[in-house]
Amino acid sequence: MADSSFDVVSKVDRQEVDNALNQAAKELATRFDFRGTGAGIEWSGEEAITLTAETEERVNAALEVFKEKLIRRDISLKAFDAGEPAASGKIYKITGSLVQGISSENAKKISKKIRDEGPKGVKAQIQGEELRVSSKKRDDLQSVIALLKGEDFGIALQFVNYR
Repeated sequence: MADSSFDVVSKVDRQEVDNALNQAAKELATRFDFRGTGAGIEWSGEEAITLTAETEERVNAALEVFKEKLIRRDISLKAFDAGEPAASGKIYKITGSLVQGISSENAKKISKKIRDEGPKGVKAQIQGEELRVSSKKRDDLQSVIALLKGEDFGIALQFVNYR
């Protein structure tokens, strides 16, 4: 019998983020407490998002609206890294970026966690920005997924290609 396996990845559905951004932009344009504050949200490049407003409180409130929309679309807040508000002339800006891929140090932490606390016979291999976990028993793979879900590695993890 062949080994069963799954991949641990950290990816974000760009279309869902775009939908959340459009919903947040619409809410910022129509909500009465954002009228006249110059609040806005837009893409600034492929993986970056910029929020702007005339005051620091309003730009932070706009960030909260965007985070709320991300949560409603089942996107982890760990996948969005927001900076601090910075004054730029008369407006305040927050630049945030989407975090995708598992860095090599995080991959090493995850594989060490699987080796130390996971069931015997489970192997984890680092493959670029993802991790392949394999075992002879499917039950062991289920327990590894439960172990990783219970741990906080600072990034959003998804489990794909389960076979």
